[in-house]
Amino acid sequence: MDIRVGDIVVMKKPHPCGEHRFSVLRIGMDFRLHCEGCGHEVMIPRQKAEKNIRRIERAEGEG
Repeated sequence: MDIRVGDIVVMKKPHPCGEHRFSVLRIGMDFRLHCEGCGHEVMIPRQKAEKNIRRIERAEGEG
């Protein structure tokens, strides 16, 4: 999967606050995601994150 820092990912399961959209802060073996609804930051293992991504919205100004 081509995920970059700054992208918005829409997940299949929502955060407890009800938001499905997360911005990507860090990529590696774990993803650090920032909830667009409540601002909480979560770390998710790469395999679990990639399995639960429904859609990727590119950061502004990128291809």
